[in-house]
Amino acid sequence: MANIGMSELKKGLKIELDGIPYKITEYQHVKPGKGAAFVRCKIKSFLNGKVIEKTFHAGDKCATPDLEQKTMQFLYDDGDLLQFMDNNTYEQIGLSYDQVGEAFDWIIDGMSCDMMFFNGKAITVEAPMTVELKIVETPPNFKGDSQGGKKPATLESGAVVQIPFHLVEGDIIKCDTRIGEYIEKVK
Repeated sequence: MANIGMSELKKGLKIELDGIPYKITEYQHVKPGKGAAFVRCKIKSFLNGKVIEKTFHAGDKCATPDLEQKTMQFLYDDGDLLQFMDNNTYEQIGLSYDQVGEAFDWIIDGMSCDMMFFNGKAITVEAPMTVELKIVETPPNFKGDSQGGKKPATLESGAVVQIPFHLVEGDIIKCDTRIGEYIEKVK
């Protein structure tokens, strides 16, 4: 396990503290007028999804977690667990809603996702960075609604995004799952 110093920290980096793997979600380098610089971070636990604030000072080290990523296919929601399958071995793994977290808003049956394993145990899933989903519910268009502006749309996965007025139910759109925003209409 390599050690990561304060100067190497950045948003999106995966670190391990006290045997728990985290992902840095927010990062701020602070250089006060008096005293040494430090880094204030918000880190999200891969095990339970909780976000905590952590301050790193010069000389502080954290470990690189033993994470492995596999592409898995989302099969179905059985009511208690979300079932995923390894396309190579056909092994099925169930994860709780807490473990899947925000990725659940972006995945539909049959979609491929990246499953994260920590020390050989499945802990979470990440949706693809961009997904193409069908609009299942959005307000109708009105004459004159062609300039700028946005309206809410519910997608087939259950996610709600702001879309331009000209899009209608049944259109397929591409979305960025990291920030939860509409990118473009799929031709």
